[in-house]
Parts: sequence; C-alpha cells; structure tokens
Amino acid sequence: MARRVVTVFGGSGFIGRNVVKRLAAQGWVVRAAVRDPIAAEFLKPMGDVGQVTPLRADITDPKAVAMAVAGVDAVVNLVGILYESGRATFDAIHVKGAATVAAAAKAAGVGRLVHMSALGADKNSEAAYARSKAAGEEAVLAAFPGACVVRPSVVFGPDDDFFNRFGKLAMVSPVLPVFTADGFKPVCGEAGCSIDLFGSGGPIFQPVSVADVAQAIVQMLDDSRHAGKTFELGGPRRYSMKEVMELVMSSTGRQRVLVPVPFGLGMLQATFLQMLPSPLLTKDQVRMMKVDNVVRGGKPGLTELGITPTSAEAILPLYMKRYGKYAPAGGDKAA
Repeated sequence: MARRVVTVFGGSGFIGRNVVKRLAAQGWVVRAAVRDPIAAEFLKPMGDVGQVTPLRADITDPKAVAMAVAGVDAVVNLVGILYESGRATFDAIHVKGAATVAAAAKAAGVGRLVHMSALGADKNSEAAYARSKAAGEEAVLAAFPGACVVRPSVVFGPDDDFFNRFGKLAMVSPVLPVFTADGFKPVCGEAGCSIDLFGSGGPIFQPVSVADVAQAIVQMLDDSRHAGKTFELGGPRRYSMKEVMELVMSSTGRQRVLVPVPFGLGMLQATFLQMLPSPLLTKDQVRMMKVDNVVRGGKPGLTELGITPTSAEAILPLYMKRYGKYAPAGGDKAA
C-alpha cells in the first residue's frame, strides 16, 4: 500500500512542528513547506529516514506553492502572522496566500485541505487581523469547497507566544497588565464605597493545547466526513485576562502586582510598542482583545472529533517553571 503524502505549509512553526510530528507518527510522508529549509532541518528526526523533508516554498509565490503540492494526497496550511511587517501584510498572507494554496491544491487534484484560521475571524471586526482571517476563509472555500477550516482559541504549549510572553514579563517586571473595559467603577454597599479596579477581569480566553490542535488536524485529514466543515477549538475552561495573569503567577511561583489598563491607555502604549522590530503589542492586537476569544457554539469542536480537551493547569507548570524564582538568566531557554 502506497504511503500517503502531505504538504504542511508553515511546518516549522509552533503548531506546524506538532502537526508534522503527529503526521509522521501516523505514517504520512511529510513535505514541510517553509521559507528556510535549513532552519527546518530539526523536523527530519520526527520521522524515519526520508519521511520528513523540508522544502522552500513561500505562499506568496504561486509557482513555489504549485511545486510543493504536486503529487500529494493532502495539504495543511498553517501560515499566519500576528502583526504586519513590510510585504508580509495580513492581506498578503491570510487572504491572497491562503487563496494561492487552496487554488493550487485544487488544481493538483489534492483530496484533503485543512486551513488554519482563528477564533474571532469576522469580516465586520474592528481589527484588521480578524477581518483578514474571515476573508481568508472565504477565499479558501471559494477555491476548495471541501476544505476544513480550523479556528483555535489561544494555543498553548512549550513554545507558545502567549503564556511564555507573560512569563518573560514576570521575570523582569514587578507588575503584570490586565486590559479592562469596565474597571475603575465605584461600588457602594452597606460597608461603604470602593473602586472596582478590574471590573469583569478583562477579555475572556479559552486556551487550547497545541497537542489537541495537532491531533484535530490529523483526524480531519483521515476522515472524509469532515470535509467542508469549520471547527472551533477551545480548551475545557475560560479565563478572564486577570485569571490568565494569576495562572502565570501560580505556574511560575512569582507574585506580581496586577495593574488594570483601560483600553484607551492600551492603545496609547501600543502606538509606541508596535514600532519595535518585534512588537510587544500593536494597536490591532488591542482591538482584538475587545472581543472575547472563546468558542461560540454552533460549530463542531474537539468533542465531535473525540478529543478530550487538555487543561492549561495540567501543562503550564511543566514549561512555565523556566520563569520561576530560581530560573537562570535567559529563562525562556531553560528546560
């Protein structure tokens, strides 16, 4: 029986490397389409000799994309950006690039396509990121109607860019921010009046394990019944931003002062922070946080795929300890 072949665009990224590892374990021959094949050499040991091959392919290059998907059984597109830089705009990557992959897969006669989007994808969103994700979904389904669309919430795992970011901040800062739209409210009762600094605790997140997301994608490729469906993936619990920061403190063992930040002040801070080469915060990201990042219901998710969601509390202590009190300098590289 011939081995199945799959091309994974963005195969060396945080989610991509987990997907590649699971696909290889399931016997797939994997082409990891990346911008820098040399830097992606670490993927090769995830399979048998010759089973995982990094190759150069930029999703903004139609010819390279067509070559990458030629002769394969399935395609997974995980390429995405959190902020714009130069020619890497939301439109170029999330919309035009995604459409290029879908069209090439269709033209090559590929049987399965899984496209990574995001919770919050909304063509009417205030945030350009969310609008581009929604437009990307439409473009993909127009070119490849049987594609599976995956919308995960914040994805966590050892190399994530969410909890790790706040863990690093906890190492160097005495305070952690909590964005809030309804804080600083006077509250009066029988005992007198006070100020509710955090209100409802800020935006709500439903973090989902990278292992669960990777397993979901593999199952979508294996079962034709999932064709054309959109899946919303979230973890077993929802957290306010205040609770996220409390989770960061408990998993690192560092006590920090939580500071409420009104969205207006957050936008002002982002005006300057987005000028950094690798922005700590952008105005578009602040706009995104005005909408809760949670599963809305009405679409299939992990449960329909037979996957029991992994809790953040079960995983975070395993890698957030690198930011603990006795962590060495450069704790993000510690084991």
